[in-house]
Amino acid sequence: MRNFYTLCLLTGVLAVASHAAEGGHEATLPPPSSQAGVTFDKDIKPLFEKACFKCHGPEKSKGKLRVDSLAAIQKGSEHGKILETGKSATSKLVLAVARVDKEEAMPPKDKGNPLTKDEVGLIRAWIDQGTK
Repeated sequence: MRNFYTLCLLTGVLAVASHAAEGGHEATLPPPSSQAGVTFDKDIKPLFEKACFKCHGPEKSKGKLRVDSLAAIQKGSEHGKILETGKSATSKLVLAVARVDKEEAMPPKDKGNPLTKDEVGLIRAWIDQGTK
């Protein structure tokens, strides 16, 4: 009987680990915006200008990350890609601006105002709609 309980516990742990590895943050993220036709230049760049350019713009690029152009965002940072088109729920960019993990939250505490849930939802919609 002890082996059965050990097997059940192990199965549960593996299920949770698998869920986390696949994103697992969906429940804590704001939903994608229902706005159609979200584009970088019209909708996303203005958000990044007010919240991110101070550290990740044309004059400064902490972690070798710039968010002032679509090409720079697609390039990513010194740690690799920050998003995968069509998959906002697992995007490092979304997880950071949604402040899912306090250690990875952007902007960092005392470095600017966090994006609102609606703004994060707009970024999610942009990613899910193809990062145009």
